[in-house]
Amino acid sequence: MSRLSGKIALVTGASRGIGRAAARALAADGAHVIIHYGNKAAEANSLAAEIRGLGGKADVVGADLTAPDAALNLARQVKEITNTLDILMLNAGTGVAAPIEKTTVADFDRVFAINVRAPYFTIQQLLPILSDGASVIFTSSVVARAQVGELSAYAATKGAVNTLVKQLAPVLAARNIRVNAVAPGVIETDLSSFAKSDEGKAYTLSLQALKRIGTPDDIAGAYTFLASDDSRWITGEIIETSGGSKL
Repeated sequence: MSRLSGKIALVTGASRGIGRAAARALAADGAHVIIHYGNKAAEANSLAAEIRGLGGKADVVGADLTAPDAALNLARQVKEITNTLDILMLNAGTGVAAPIEKTTVADFDRVFAINVRAPYFTIQQLLPILSDGASVIFTSSVVARAQVGELSAYAATKGAVNTLVKQLAPVLAARNIRVNAVAPGVIETDLSSFAKSDEGKAYTLSLQALKRIGTPDDIAGAYTFLASDDSRWITGEIIETSGGSKL
């Protein structure tokens, strides 16, 4: 039997990149996956079709996480699908690459809305249906502990995510709900398109002990591990998956 057989998972930002790879891996491990998208409906539906074609279970929900009522809207859709949620992967995110002199209030507010406010209130709205013993998994980043490029606003959101992990883990432990985060380094996704240039690739490799650009599939297993009972004695932790960046 697969490790996650009978479990139901919500993955935010699952239409592409890390979220897509993790959703695929969760489904391969037996979970029924609810795929959230922000504005990539076609990509989300293609992933759901792929999972179903392999004999898995998948549903699709859409919500603009910049909206003040995003978490309420997302939770409403999830509750129409299930009255129990075992895995909550809070992966949806956006970035702003700019020096402080050029970072606008709009940029700052958007990145905090998606990366911090949305996951915080998504947990709040879904607490009534989170099963005792559920696993909550944030996506953090190596930039929460180390300076990489001109990502100060984005890094601040990931620092906030790490703080939420530490604050919520002991609170939700009363119901045996574990709260952890996966912290990637530079991964080959739309958010790290700079690494596709020769200069960007050289810079990225200079940061890492493992000399190649990471892919979403390289880190998907960290999410399935934290979702499964194999990590039953781990909570309040930030698991870095960065190829040994900034050691």
